[in-house]
Amino acid sequence: MDNIKNYVQENKQRFLDELIELLKSPSVSADSAYSQDVINTAEAVKASLEKAGCDFVELCETPGYPIVYGEKNIDPALPTVLVYGHYDVQPADPIELWTSPPFEPVIKKTELHPDGAIFARGACDDKGQMYMHVKAFEYMIANNNLPCNVKFMIEGEEEVGSPSLSWFVERNQEKLKNDVILISDTGMISNQQPSITTGLRGLSYVEVEVTGPNRDLHSGLYGGAVANPINILAKMIAQLHDENNHITIPGFYDRVEELSREERDEMAKAPFSLDAYKKALNIEDVYGEATYTTNERNSIRPTLDVNGIWGGYTGEGAKTVIASKAFAKISMRLVPDQDWKEITEQFTKHFESIAPKGVTVKVTPHHGGQAYVTPIDSVGYRAAAAAYEESFGIKPIPVRSGGSIPIVALFEKELKSKTIMMGFGLDSDAIHSPNEHFGVFNYLKGIETIPLFYKHFTEMSK
Repeated sequence: MDNIKNYVQENKQRFLDELIELLKSPSVSADSAYSQDVINTAEAVKASLEKAGCDFVELCETPGYPIVYGEKNIDPALPTVLVYGHYDVQPADPIELWTSPPFEPVIKKTELHPDGAIFARGACDDKGQMYMHVKAFEYMIANNNLPCNVKFMIEGEEEVGSPSLSWFVERNQEKLKNDVILISDTGMISNQQPSITTGLRGLSYVEVEVTGPNRDLHSGLYGGAVANPINILAKMIAQLHDENNHITIPGFYDRVEELSREERDEMAKAPFSLDAYKKALNIEDVYGEATYTTNERNSIRPTLDVNGIWGGYTGEGAKTVIASKAFAKISMRLVPDQDWKEITEQFTKHFESIAPKGVTVKVTPHHGGQAYVTPIDSVGYRAAAAAYEESFGIKPIPVRSGGSIPIVALFEKELKSKTIMMGFGLDSDAIHSPNEHFGVFNYLKGIETIPLFYKHFTEMSK
């Protein structure tokens, strides 16, 4: 442990400089205007794996952006760890809410990060956390203490639902064969209390379009006589929840896993301050499904949220118009044992059914994925727990996350191996939001902790 600590401290500035350089690239997979930047970032990740010590690294072509694959095989009799991460990032919008440009990384001190945090799009999700693995691997190679085989699979489409990943995994099962999959794309409770994510919610993401008249109309000449698609869309969205914030789609809860009172009580043992939560978000009170706590609402219960809504005139000044169309993007976070394709069908049928005459509705599915729960008695989980305890000096707490990593369920189905989610970010790191950041402490602590996972996993696998 002292050896890795010393290595990290000796190379701290280089590690930070390298990550900052990676964060300068606007690898936004959702926007084709950045396609060359995404490809350039893949090349940079490939170069970093080669420099760190992989014997073989390649850019694997897919129907979309390339997957960076690398490996270091030291003995076929030893276990193999497959590291997954992604080099693409979310769009930075709204740019005006950033306190510094999203692709000009800067280190700033904050209340939670007295050692500083790197502010940039992708700092935590997922370039910073992915790059911890590259540097941890570099340390193990440089000090000749890599205890097992390792493979890397770093993709460039996670933020748009990983459309090419299943295609790649299905065609490369032998290449990707492993004993455990390791991902750092989640978080932990705090810098004092580490945790391991044992569950992820699934996802169904759709776009809806409501169409009224065949053109935009003058709101004086036609107002009150023709259905306004924006008004109608707002009413339809309002009907998707009842007075208890329960989702009203028929059949939506039929397959929802109901946790026992004992399991919910165990979850409640995780340290949590409702007052601190509200203060951090600058809200007067929390909001959600009746009879569930805040931590239950955002982890073990399904949700439906509008992620964007638009239509009509939104420019400066006034334009008295009834828009021909109105749009919204809607995401549903799902729990075991909900099937995302079934939920998408249920949503589509229900949303079309509540549309009044005078408008037509179109629902376009974008992407989705299944929920995932990993057992805490597996070798992988026990190795991760031992690594965190050795690094932080305290046992980690197993928690379920409200986020989604749709490909985790795919990995279990296709590669028949468990995924361990060793996240080092914090809920306050503003991923997907303006001013995303990743603590310098968290970045370096991840590099310190990851080699310990390899050590414990190899020893426990004997």
